[in-house]
Amino acid sequence: MSSLSEGHEGKSPVLSDEKHVPDSPTSVNHLEPIDPKVERKLLMKLDLCIYPPLFVIYMMSFLDRINISNARIQGMTDEIDLSGTRFNIALFIYFVPYILLEVPSNMLIRRVRPSIYLSCLMFAWGIINMCMGFVHSYGALVALRFLLGAFEAGVLPGIIYVTSMYYKRHEFQKRMSFFFCSTLIGGAFGGLLAYAIARLGGDKGMSAWRWIFIIEGAITSFLSIFAVFLIADWPEQARFLSAEEKELVQRRIAEDSGDDCRMDTLDKFAYTRIFRDWKIWLGAFMYMGIGTTGYAGVFFMPTILLEFGWLAQEAQIRTIPVYVLSAGCMLLSAWASDRTKHRYGFILSGACIATIGYAMLLNQGEKSRDYKFAAVFLINAGGYIATPICLAWLQNNLSGHWKRAFGSAIQVTLGNIAGIVGANIFLVTESPTYKTGYGTALGMMWMGVLAATTMVVLMWRENKKRAAGERDNRLNIDEKDRGNMGDWHPSFRFTL
Repeated sequence: MSSLSEGHEGKSPVLSDEKHVPDSPTSVNHLEPIDPKVERKLLMKLDLCIYPPLFVIYMMSFLDRINISNARIQGMTDEIDLSGTRFNIALFIYFVPYILLEVPSNMLIRRVRPSIYLSCLMFAWGIINMCMGFVHSYGALVALRFLLGAFEAGVLPGIIYVTSMYYKRHEFQKRMSFFFCSTLIGGAFGGLLAYAIARLGGDKGMSAWRWIFIIEGAITSFLSIFAVFLIADWPEQARFLSAEEKELVQRRIAEDSGDDCRMDTLDKFAYTRIFRDWKIWLGAFMYMGIGTTGYAGVFFMPTILLEFGWLAQEAQIRTIPVYVLSAGCMLLSAWASDRTKHRYGFILSGACIATIGYAMLLNQGEKSRDYKFAAVFLINAGGYIATPICLAWLQNNLSGHWKRAFGSAIQVTLGNIAGIVGANIFLVTESPTYKTGYGTALGMMWMGVLAATTMVVLMWRENKKRAAGERDNRLNIDEKDRGNMGDWHPSFRFTL
């Protein structure tokens, strides 16, 4: 949402005061090497206990966010007047609270148990989603979409932040991409479920689109009851780890970057290091640009396929293979990225694949339906290769509890402007060619690549300067600040 580089930060993030500095983990310099068998066993346990519940949670979050696109082609447009730009506004309004509340949410989750916090959010947005099945006015729909955005705001940055505290930097990408498959499964499941629910149209006097919201919202709220017992808390609180395993988690993270690259105290010095960090801002623009493709796809793919000439239920079903191929490409790229310990080249490759698809649709003319459908596969596969790498790459290059908390929240906050862009670029008046939609998404994609290129060049240069000792003068500061530098510490090396 990272394999991070930091000497493990924070003993108990939960009830600590802002000024509290947790005890440092035991120095790793004089300890025996970690037994590879023990380490593999720990990683397997972490994977089995951490990701499955979070996978389901974010899948339902994504499904409840995009099911309005499935409902749209099942009669919603006629009952709730969505003519003109009304549908775009209903999509857009979700992102207003979603963007504004992500940073405050990550400051809050830093102080409470993630299991309680995330499950409560899940229960609330499930109820809101159910309520959308009973609306009879456009105003009520917009108000509920606003509330949905407010309660889903803390999910992705919170998950990225919490999971990043368990893994080394080059273990994180394949796990982040596996986690991000939840969005693809959510999209595919949404199409399949919408196809099945369409058969309920007229049951109990309610249209099929209403049942989409009611059933999917009810499933979400029901699952949240179990989620409170299954979501992993901070490593120091993890109920599924023994005391020895908790110590090993902290030691592994400390060894990944050294004990010095910590940021456990949120003070003026820390704020300066956070908000002046060009990596965070470039990472946000990178995610914003590349993420536009994903948002535009999930919001408008059913409509686009409908206009290729398929019936509504056929269009719902044909979204599934698009998501399946995208998931396969994303996981393969994640494995290769962790294997090579490299990120930038995979972002560039994904952008190039998506560009071919956009070029095909911008020049679709009288081309066949199969030609246009193939372009949809390329766009989504390319976009989903790059998107999770953007998230993990920034986390790879941030160190310290507070640095990661703010970094993930800022990246997702600004990055989700992509949702506002994606919600407003496909104009009804341009149907079925959508020149503005495809052209803008392509331009945003390469804006993201430009940010990624700038970031990799600056980090490469910074690594060289640190290796040459040109940043060692940073150690000539007050001892309190020297122990709170995070990745600004000259010993930290960036992942390219």
